Amino acid sequence: MGKGKLAKFADMEHYENVFQYPYSTWEEKPFTMQGRWHEHFGNDNPIALELGCGKGEYTVELARNYPDKNFIGVDIKGARMWTGATQALNEGLKNVAFLRTNIEIIDRFFASGEVQEIWLTFSDPQMKNPRKRLTSTYFLERYRRFLVDGGIIHLKTDSNFLFTYTSLMVEHNGLPLLFRTNDLYHDEQSPSMVEPATLSVQTYYEKMWMARGLDIKYMKWQLPHPTTLEEPEVEIELDEYRSYHRTKRSPKQTAC
Repeated sequence: MGKGKLAKFADMEHYENVFQYPYSTWEEKPFTMQGRWHEHFGNDNPIALELGCGKGEYTVELARNYPDKNFIGVDIKGARMWTGATQALNEGLKNVAFLRTNIEIIDRFFASGEVQEIWLTFSDPQMKNPRKRLTSTYFLERYRRFLVDGGIIHLKTDSNFLFTYTSLMVEHNGLPLLFRTNDLYHDEQSPSMVEPATLSVQTYYEKMWMARGLDIKYMKWQLPHPTTLEEPEVEIELDEYRSYHRTKRSPKQTAC
């Protein structure tokens, strides 16, 4: 029988690589690591975030592949995060940490220019609510508060809707596009345009989508500070399915 949620939360209270600051406790539990993450890692290597890290397997794999970078997995689901955090501790990976919090307040945890890269791996497309999409102006504006000027954002997704929306967002705002493909694992340009781990590291859900015959889409772009961001006002066809085996509930066929 697996370890229960309460036991996992109790474990993580003592984990040196986990910081738990959900929005509900923000005013009661001041956060003192903003601008000081390099002290935790004990080096000045670049910092990359995985937002919506789930069980943290992608964060841990990135840390294994790139020991010269520091990785922080962020999610509000602590019971899932326990898996990656425990694995990192057991393997002695010092370049990986986890932050349990709401991504809506992610800018409260990092100082200006403290982060170099952001990974968005199989995020919920949020087809009904543009404000909740992790590539919306709402979130991009928050990322700019701590991402270096021209920092890189990676998006890996099986969702046609989220990929199209993000592509339109990047194009509409003139953000520097570094690479974009509708089929990461069968595009001849991929090996020369992406880092090896982008092709070799796969999440649980990524493997599941691939087993269902879905193409994995990927893009990376830079986020300059001076630009004014606007939402693209374009109707986008909805995906035919929802994540986690749920069927599409909305009768709508498109959304902005």
